[in-house]
Amino acid sequence: MYPATPRTGHQNEPTPAPARCNGRVTAPPDDCLARNEWICGEYLSSRRQILLDAVVQHLQLTAVSVLVGLVIALPLAVLARRWGWAAGPVLAVTTILYTIPSLAMFSLLLPVYGLSAALVVAGLVLYSLTLLVRNILAGLRAVPEETRQAARGMGYGPVRLLLTVELPLALPAAMAGLRIATVSAVSLVTVGAIVGFGGLGNLIYAGMNTYFKAQVLTASVLCVVIAVAADLLLLGVQWLITPWTRAQRG
Repeated sequence: MYPATPRTGHQNEPTPAPARCNGRVTAPPDDCLARNEWICGEYLSSRRQILLDAVVQHLQLTAVSVLVGLVIALPLAVLARRWGWAAGPVLAVTTILYTIPSLAMFSLLLPVYGLSAALVVAGLVLYSLTLLVRNILAGLRAVPEETRQAARGMGYGPVRLLLTVELPLALPAAMAGLRIATVSAVSLVTVGAIVGFGGLGNLIYAGMNTYFKAQVLTASVLCVVIAVAADLLLLGVQWLITPWTRAQRG
């Protein structure tokens, strides 16, 4: 499911600096890789496949973790809305999970998942629960009680009421939480480099170890691009599936 860990060996390391010849330094090479510059087009062309593998892994880890987190968070928020006494414990547990440092989280999960992509996904799922549960619950609580009573008066049962009335009206708040959780996951995936499954984080980590400027900058910029693109994509989805919010603004 996940692509092989992007290679971070000799092909990612900068070319050695020019050597001295008869006590004098030779002229700087024309290759920006040899000069180890921050911005280098040669790096993009020669490491295209490595970058592509890292981006694909980054996107897969992010998408899987957010989707699994959403599948878990939705029923938790619904239960917390149905039974008020459950809201406190659910929010407390998810908040405590969010406060655990990422390295400590991965270490605690290591005996269960080992050094695998599942370890990174499990950690990101636990982090996403706080953002998702809180926002979905806030959206459900914001549904007017008059709307619920009117639906019940029309013969809506609990399941139909939830699916056709409560969840649609809770979508704006839920989507806000989904956007934040997704952007947060994009950044946290990079920490997975400590176990070899960090997407672009693998390249950043290897580049910092060898002071490979072009690799560090390129991988970092791509992380930002993915985060911004994901946020804009979800914002567009929210715009499409909540037409009544556009009508209210108009």
